[in-house]
Formats: sequence, C-alpha cells, structure tokens
Amino acid sequence: MRGLIPRRSPVELQGLRAAGRVVAEMHACIREAIRPGVTTGALDRIGRAVLERRGAESNFLGYHGYPAVICASINEVVVHGIPGDGPADTLDEGDIVSIDCGAIVDGWHGDAAFTAGVGAISPSASRLIDVAEEALAAAIAVMIPGNRVGDIGSAVEDVVMAGGFDYIRDYCGHGIGRAMHEWPDVPNFGRPGRGPRLAPGVVLAVEPMVVERGHDVSTYDDGWSVVTENGAWAAHVEHTIAVTDAGPQILTLP
Repeated sequence: MRGLIPRRSPVELQGLRAAGRVVAEMHACIREAIRPGVTTGALDRIGRAVLERRGAESNFLGYHGYPAVICASINEVVVHGIPGDGPADTLDEGDIVSIDCGAIVDGWHGDAAFTAGVGAISPSASRLIDVAEEALAAAIAVMIPGNRVGDIGSAVEDVVMAGGFDYIRDYCGHGIGRAMHEWPDVPNFGRPGRGPRLAPGVVLAVEPMVVERGHDVSTYDDGWSVVTENGAWAAHVEHTIAVTDAGPQILTLP
C-alpha cells in the first residue's frame, strides 16, 4: 500500500480534460476511417494529424521506444499492436480492431481505447465488443468517493464472466496525470472493498481487455504486440475517468 491516490484540483482536472478531448477527437476521426482495405498505418497518420492540428503531443510515440501514436490491435492481438502498411496490417471484412491512443496538453495526459468491427462482423465478435463496453460502463459506475480500486476490478470481472468471456490478468489500467502511467494499477479483477480508496479528484484510466476464452498471452517478436496464445479474439476499451462528488466524469469523451 502506498497511501492515498493523488487527487487533482479543479484546475488540474481542466488540464486533464483538455488532453482527453484531443484523444476523443483522435478516436472519432480514426473510427470514421475504419473499413476493409484500410491499413493501420493510415489510421496512425490520422491520429498524428489530429495531434498536430490541436498542438498536442503524443504520449505513445517514443514511449520506451514505441514507434507510433496509436496502438492498432487486430483480432487475436490484445494490445500494443504496432500500426503499419503491410498485408498483415490491412483490415479485412469481418475483422475487429482495437485502437488505443493518448495525448499530452500542457503536461497533462489523456488515454483511451475502443474496439470496432471492420465492415460486417459476426454476432460473436459483436457480442465480445458489447461485453467489453458493458464492463467498462460497470466499472465507471462504481467510481464514486469511498469505494476502492478493488470495486472497479470486481465490476469488470463480474460483467465479463457473466457474459461467458474471460479477461486478461497480465495487463491493467492505471493512474494518470502528469505521466501516462501512474500509481495505482487498476486490474480487471478484484475484491470489493479492497485496494486504495477513491476520493474526489482521483483520476484513473480503466481498460477492460476481454477475450473469447482463456487468458494466457505472449508477445510477438516486435517486442510490443500482445497476442492470445490460443488465437482467441480480444476487445480492448478504455476511458480516463475522474472521481467527483457529483459522480464519475469521463474525461476522454468529446
């Protein structure tokens, strides 16, 4: 236990909100471009254009050597897929793709992810995405003063397991502020009433990673792309959320 989670002042929350708006715009522009035949490299260039237009920096580009401003993870790739313009990076009808990206505005960070279908997708793939989004919504709903980080993870776990899917244990959400990844870790499982306490001004990035079955993962030779070992497809969704006396506020919405 490292004590209390850092709490942001109203002015600091405005800074985080400014970064979150840029991330939301990146999401909107990239989502609109997702269709069969588009490469993930093209989606990355769309994200770069938004950052440049808004005078924001990327908190992904150069992070431990990461080479892009978005992560684009197709089908069985869970997170951290590197965008490119090769055949393996080209979206096909029926695929699903997870887009994770962030922005820095005046030193404050935003971070969020979504998963979208490419053209017409199967009912099972659509349900996978729906359950991931339902798990994130359930997690956000319990982000109120007095609850704990364990309540967040428990909410995700309950929705995912009830939906007949599984969740990734090896990667998790996190605190966020002047750095993209801050304490505490926010796992996608937990026990209610356990972990650091939530208070007004706490800001966390919560990110369910839901898989069709199984939870074992490995990393591609590129050193980044995290893939399910059994080939099961995965959906990844995320928002940056502030805890307030008036209820949770999602900072990465338009």
